[in-house]
Amino acid sequence: MENDNTSDNAVAKRIFNIVQHTLEFLIVLIRIILELCFALVQLFMPRKLKDVSNEIVLITGTGHGIGRELALHYAALGSTVICIDINEKNNDETVKKAKRLKNAGSVYSYTCDVTDRNAVLKLADRIKDEIGLVSVLVNNVGIMPTHPFEQQTADEIRQVFEINVFSQFWTLQAFLPHMKQQNRGHIIAMSSIAGLVGNANVVPYCASKFAVRGLMEALHEEMRTGPYNEHITGSIIYPYMTNTGLCKKPIIKFPSILGLLDPKVVAKHIVEGHRANITEITIPSSLFYINNWCRILPIKCALLLKDFIGGGLGSDL
Repeated sequence: MENDNTSDNAVAKRIFNIVQHTLEFLIVLIRIILELCFALVQLFMPRKLKDVSNEIVLITGTGHGIGRELALHYAALGSTVICIDINEKNNDETVKKAKRLKNAGSVYSYTCDVTDRNAVLKLADRIKDEIGLVSVLVNNVGIMPTHPFEQQTADEIRQVFEINVFSQFWTLQAFLPHMKQQNRGHIIAMSSIAGLVGNANVVPYCASKFAVRGLMEALHEEMRTGPYNEHITGSIIYPYMTNTGLCKKPIIKFPSILGLLDPKVVAKHIVEGHRANITEITIPSSLFYINNWCRILPIKCALLLKDFIGGGLGSDL
């Protein structure tokens, strides 16, 4: 008799669990449909851009290229901008350009090797004392040796990961506590189209940019499920080839449609994406959808489309 009751209880519990999980799934499905509708509406509506004039924005790699243009954009919006670069001369030139802008916020220059964790941690303490708590971190610095994989030296590969990946770990460990102390903040991480699609002659670079993507997705999940949900947010950036000097031998099939990007245009899209709280920013935006569509196709179909679109980098050797 007791065994019968135990068996009945087990069956009842199993039925209850099935009903409970079915209801949970239906609720999730309804929420997904609502989110899809909301996202569709957003495609046709201008996004509200938040004010960044009260932000303390720290940007790495501001000596030239996208980093310099980002510094100029944020300064023009009234942000307090902290420019970080290993090249003191170029960095100071960026600061001079930013300070000449109309209604520019305060702009500071610091020289630092961001691959040196101890140097970055010391810099964070110094900035906290001299300027205040950083609320926006832009991990922009990067390098891109461009030649076949077997010709990439061990030192080059290590340097690619030191600069493109590990520096982002060190700045996050240094400045994320600033954001947690304020219970707000935004992290911008520079990946690349090469962080979505592999390309020849830049194997270590692609691997480093895929790593940045993984870093940000995991960090976003940690923030989302922790006490800082919606208070500390982030954006990961996937630009196409940009005219910063890194792309020495670009291979472009449709230059009028998909040519080298202007760093000013890239910086503008990044700042607007940050102000609109967009999590993934592909420049141009069409590549985001093309990549997602390709991922659901059989691999040979995706490769056919990739070959048609073209684009890539020739060896610089």
